[in-house]
Amino acid sequence: MTTEATSSLLKGEDPAGPGTSGPAGARRGSRPGAVTAYLRYGAGKLAGAAVSLFAVLVTSFFLFRLIPGDPVKFMTGGRPVSAEQIAAYRREFGLDLPVWQQFTQYCGKALTGDLGTSYQFHGPVVDKITEALPNTLLLTGTAFVLYTALGIFLGTRSAWRHGRLGDRLGTGLALTLYSVPSFWLGLLLIIVLSVGAGPVPGLFPTGGMESGGEQGLAYAVDVAHHLVLPVLTLVAVEYGQTLLVTRSALLDEMGGDYLTTARAKGLRDDLVRRRHAVPNALLPTVTLIFVNLGRTVAGVILVETVFSWPGLGGLFYQALSVPDLPLVQGLFFVFASAVIVMNTLADLLYPLLDPRVGR
Repeated sequence: MTTEATSSLLKGEDPAGPGTSGPAGARRGSRPGAVTAYLRYGAGKLAGAAVSLFAVLVTSFFLFRLIPGDPVKFMTGGRPVSAEQIAAYRREFGLDLPVWQQFTQYCGKALTGDLGTSYQFHGPVVDKITEALPNTLLLTGTAFVLYTALGIFLGTRSAWRHGRLGDRLGTGLALTLYSVPSFWLGLLLIIVLSVGAGPVPGLFPTGGMESGGEQGLAYAVDVAHHLVLPVLTLVAVEYGQTLLVTRSALLDEMGGDYLTTARAKGLRDDLVRRRHAVPNALLPTVTLIFVNLGRTVAGVILVETVFSWPGLGGLFYQALSVPDLPLVQGLFFVFASAVIVMNTLADLLYPLLDPRVGR
């Protein structure tokens, strides 16, 4: 640290200028050509995202055609049908066309927002996705807010007290829960808290989103009651990742000279952590937050299936069992696109948090 930076801290100022702290103080700095450099950087990231989306489109079409099973047999319900009826079904859904022609039609429709017609529900795939999306966002969005806040809070405290008993126990518990399969933990919670094998039987519903027949405030309470176990499962499995990333990033920052100078200045330990160390350690956590934010759209297939939650994950599992190719392809494309878009947003945000990125 330079003499000027040390003097600034001793005078009650941040070394990188007003309103900043430590290395991240360069965030508000300016340099000739910074806007041009950012635009060039952003254009490269957007181009990469476009290529990734096209790759997902190709993968979603060809991958699921490897699934064994004949969709026409499902559409006929196992009834004996004539060859003419089978041919009519294939013509109706374009299955009689060569694969390359099916692919070009699929890409053309996808560009207009048409993801095809579901074999199973005999309606537009987009409508089924739109119908199930709010349920998924309610479940995974609630869990996302809780496990992100919990992970950041516990991660910062664990790093600040690294090596102590609380740090070792907290990190060990986070690693253990992070390695536990979510479906197994969900089933265990159902056994302990729902079906009567545990000390508090029948405390929560075994699955579903509502009991039915409720309205107004009673309906909201009913949905919240059904949310508890799936949200608890997701929070328990996911918070450890945020904790470990935050802890590791903060440990890297704790040796910085600017923190030593801030302590020498007489600032309280929690103030040094909150105002100086944590803001400069958030870049890796920001990446993880955006990745997890993309996954809130994708849902959690296993957890939604275990708890019979009527969201996109359960719909995907249901479509795979047919196989309902248009619905599976559409859901896969939506899942992957959400992650790609959020990763791209994180990349575009990086230079605003730290101008060293993208230079």
